Amino acid sequence: MGTTARITGIAGLALAATALGAAPATASPSHSTAGAVFVQTDNVDGNAVVAYDRGADGSLRRAGTYPTGGRGGALNGSVVDHLASQGSLAYDRAHGLLYAVNAGSNTISVFDVHGDRLVHRQQLSTGGDFPVSVAVHGNLVYVLNARGGGSLQGFRRVGGLLVRVPTWNRALGLVPVTDANEFTHTPGQVAFTPDGSRLLVTTKAAGNDIDVFTVDRFGGLSTKPVVNSDPDAVPFAVAFDPRGHVVVAEAGPNAAATFTLGRDDELTNTSRTPTGQAATCWIVVAGEHFYLSNAGSGSISGFQGGPDGTLTPLGTTGTDPGTVDVTVSPDGRYLYAQTGGAGVVDEYRVARDGSLTEVGSVTVPGATGGEGIVAS
Repeated sequence: MGTTARITGIAGLALAATALGAAPATASPSHSTAGAVFVQTDNVDGNAVVAYDRGADGSLRRAGTYPTGGRGGALNGSVVDHLASQGSLAYDRAHGLLYAVNAGSNTISVFDVHGDRLVHRQQLSTGGDFPVSVAVHGNLVYVLNARGGGSLQGFRRVGGLLVRVPTWNRALGLVPVTDANEFTHTPGQVAFTPDGSRLLVTTKAAGNDIDVFTVDRFGGLSTKPVVNSDPDAVPFAVAFDPRGHVVVAEAGPNAAATFTLGRDDELTNTSRTPTGQAATCWIVVAGEHFYLSNAGSGSISGFQGGPDGTLTPLGTTGTDPGTVDVTVSPDGRYLYAQTGGAGVVDEYRVARDGSLTEVGSVTVPGATGGEGIVAS
């Protein structure tokens, strides 16, 4: 049986076996807004996604809370960043779907997005232990599982549902750590390149490398990745500039590093710029501007990207304690920083020169230590 036929067969079985239905939720009446922001609580007693209306001035107003049906999780040693990852909540804008990991249940939940409202469609196994990050490209979805040495599990989107493809599972082979260093020694993010031809995984201090898998025409991965060593850098999260350079938040030197990805899947470092802050881990791109979250300093570092991939510092902006995941509105005008110290989301206006001006903040119920935020 060919690969396409196997996927079709798996899809039929999965669709027949999946129980669907809207999860219980609390929601207020819809408001006229410029968009929405979704925040994952990662609460160990019951994970949820909290929806916020995004006003024309960038301010947020809570619109509803939507249980995922699973539990959040906390890695050993973590304080403000229980998943120690980027991308635990992913938005598929083209198909109106939201994906949330349930680290404590080893599952992923799928929601339909209707403005500021969510409809729970599905919850299914991630084929590994402690999922922390999701990557989406076209009809492909890959989930990164952090524990047990790390693994990847691939899914194909069929309509508004995910179908797990067993042959799209890859073990990362990292040394498992279960003591208080676990949150620094588990992989941090899975991310597609903009063209979807490769899949990148950051390993943080577990390997101090960035693994690059090739994606074949069916959506499967190469048997093994090209392992790009980034000695002592603790590569945590990645983003891509408009010219395809890979920009990495490095927690070891607390720096933003830029790499060129070659056809041989090798990464070549082109620049490295210190933030001067502590625990530089998360990153988001807004056009030519990059913003890195510094959990240890409670701040955001801004950078201007250059044509050759070099980065020019724009300054540092203070946040509430424990800056973690960060997102920007689709038009690049507003930035939202999730802070794990007290579960607060800080709101900022982005000027044309890349500088940030505080708009306000909201406290997300039950989200202390939580990670995962996206804007629509």
